[in-house]
Amino acid sequence: MSFMLTLKKIFSTGTETRDHHPDEKFVTHYYKGMQKKILHEVESMLNGKKNFKVASVSEERGEIIVRVTGKKKVFLVATVIMVSPNRTSVDFSASTDTILFTDFGYSRRFVTELYKELDPRLNFLGKGLGDKLIK
Repeated sequence: MSFMLTLKKIFSTGTETRDHHPDEKFVTHYYKGMQKKILHEVESMLNGKKNFKVASVSEERGEIIVRVTGKKKVFLVATVIMVSPNRTSVDFSASTDTILFTDFGYSRRFVTELYKELDPRLNFLGKGLGDKLIK
């Protein structure tokens, strides 16, 4: 299985975070706060970045769609979901627009940098807490 994951990393143009991701860097992050507040903070962070254009915000679904231009074009979806009172998860899905079969890890670094910037802005609780918070 490890060999297959390595191949998938190499031959990928996108990265998605989730609660049970095999790579610890891409496990869902959880924050203390209401969904609406967290959603607006994520939107504010993304709006403030160079070459980022927020295309759509859906408070009902908790989704922010962003188009990133610059050296590489990226289509980004940020999903913000309140899983229990005052506990909210943030996931990212990034797809790099490239004619090649790989983005050479760009989308992986891109998502990692987003979390590094978001964690200090919000009250970070931990990673992969979904199962604990739902019970």
